[in-house]
Amino acid sequence: MKKIFLSILILIAAVLFFNACEDRSDLTAPVPLNGKSGNADLTKYVAIGNSLTAGYQSGTLFYSAQIYSFPYLIAQQTGVEIAGLKVSDPGLGGRLEIKSLSPFTLYTNPNAGSPINLTLPAPYQNLGIPGALAYDVLFATNKDNCASAVFAGTPNPYFDLVLRNSALNLGTQLDQALAQNPTFITLWIGNNDVLGYATSGGTAPSAPTNAIQFQQLFGGICNGIAQAGKEAVVANIPNVSAIPFFTTVGPQIALSTPWYLLASQGVVGLVYQKTGGTIGVADSASLLTGGNLVTLRGSSYAPLLGQTTGKFYRDNGLTIPSGVDTTKPFGFHPQNPWPNALILDSDEIQIANQAVADYNNIIAATAANFNFAVVDINSVFNQIRANDFTGGTVYNGITFRTTFVTGGLFSLDGVHPTNQGQAIIANEFLKVINSKYNAQFPLVDVSSIPGSLIFAGKISYQNGYPILPPEVFEHLLF
Repeated sequence: MKKIFLSILILIAAVLFFNACEDRSDLTAPVPLNGKSGNADLTKYVAIGNSLTAGYQSGTLFYSAQIYSFPYLIAQQTGVEIAGLKVSDPGLGGRLEIKSLSPFTLYTNPNAGSPINLTLPAPYQNLGIPGALAYDVLFATNKDNCASAVFAGTPNPYFDLVLRNSALNLGTQLDQALAQNPTFITLWIGNNDVLGYATSGGTAPSAPTNAIQFQQLFGGICNGIAQAGKEAVVANIPNVSAIPFFTTVGPQIALSTPWYLLASQGVVGLVYQKTGGTIGVADSASLLTGGNLVTLRGSSYAPLLGQTTGKFYRDNGLTIPSGVDTTKPFGFHPQNPWPNALILDSDEIQIANQAVADYNNIIAATAANFNFAVVDINSVFNQIRANDFTGGTVYNGITFRTTFVTGGLFSLDGVHPTNQGQAIIANEFLKVINSKYNAQFPLVDVSSIPGSLIFAGKISYQNGYPILPPEVFEHLLF
């Protein structure tokens, strides 16, 4: 969608939101500990993980967000150095940015930065790779043999950028971590083993990694760390229902749609295509309470409810799904249903929730077996979500919620944390490290980290929905 920017002020605000100052002097100044406190030794700290570890934010990886990723903040607070892939702003393409505040509209920045330290003659200490699954930590060495390439035919170029095996020839994430003889490792992996299923509405892949496979993979990673005699702290998997990618659009549909009028016309709810081609119905109550979850991608389609959709498909270069009659009222007629990929229905939510529960049980049991401490990120995010309805959660004087953009916890892609969200995560790791190792590493002052703009009174939604053109999520990795 092509609209004129509202004003220079809004442009400046949007830029400030995404381009946090690269000067690290605004971080909490830690006591000079040189990586040691109590029984903890982080003098050679290495992080294994995915996009959450890499500092991916708002649809891409870029330096002014990477420097606030939780491994960098942990390193800052413990007095050590950590190196990772650096990508100049605005990132490797596809960064989501604010086009206007009223109506609230996003667009994809057409510009791209580039990697700026690929020639570092040693493995990166932050080995977080956007899109990585548990499988990849043990088996992936490049873009062509990572899980997305092997199982879905989609090579992931981030593997070549982070692992750089054409030059280093040091192997997988785990291989490269151990090759550095680290004194301490953080491991946060498994999110993508369920998140890809959930964010695609249960379509691609058609199921999360099954629990038996996950146990073998996660156990193999931890065994490799333990066999090398290394100390580690691991984190568990947040519930998908706690992130705004799933909690933004459905309630708006429920609140803004005149269901009482539709009921008089025989419409019982939002009609959507289920896996296998059958038709499901999500009533207003289930959309409001999360019994059925509409993904953030669905914001492009929500204003079309009850309308014909032929022009929408043509204008956006979309193929009309087989069997769809675009002359029927979209979303309320079985011949023009809500697309399957845009809704995680009650059956799919149960599958995703079960996967998260299984993974977290496996993580807890495996960690206990190897005497690794666990950071319970799932409980932290669930508590923040619960507090959304009772005034929010306060960290260092700042109130956070899980609401889209205005909550301050999640970036514009609705999945990845903001800079301040990363600081909250870093503190959860530091708390566990301090407890496990009788250490006294200082926590990050969250208020000192560049964060989101305060949008109160400034955002207005068109028809109740943020305007997110379909193409803004084309590059998104998890």
